[in-house]
Amino acid sequence: MRVYVPLTLPGLAEAHRTGQLGEGPFSAYAVTPALREWYRSDDIEELEYAALGRAALASLRLLAADPAAPRRRVVVAVDVADGAASAEPGRGPERDALGEVRLAGPVRLAKAAAVHVDAEDAEEDVAAAARALEAADEGDDDARSVVDGAEDHELLWFATQEIPQLVA
Repeated sequence: MRVYVPLTLPGLAEAHRTGQLGEGPFSAYAVTPALREWYRSDDIEELEYAALGRAALASLRLLAADPAAPRRRVVVAVDVADGAASAEPGRGPERDALGEVRLAGPVRLAKAAAVHVDAEDAEEDVAAAARALEAADEGDDDARSVVDGAEDHELLWFATQEIPQLVA
């Protein structure tokens, strides 16, 4: 099963240093039954792209909580055993939980298939989105538009061998 782990560049640097993603139980995103139902598609590539988008939004939340981190969203795509990820017990099909899964423990970074990171030219929009996220969550339409501005930037694909250059 492919899962998408939201990070920041400092988080990616830490994963590179330790060789693992996460400590203890942690959240990631994947193609879940709720995501399939919401997205209404059988195309696995479209569904994985939707899960990647959910992880990118979670990365934006991490950036909002860490003002010192470079304003670039980071998502690591990792292949894990089918039973390694489970949907949160008690979480219903609400929009905020779509695609969210829980991994019981750390995952070796060597299992990563790819890393997705914003280009440098997205930093201004990502910074604005991180600042607007709380207001967008509270229903402010103007703030939602600012957050959507970050989502307009496609995350770039990087091979795992490129991680040292990304975190340098």
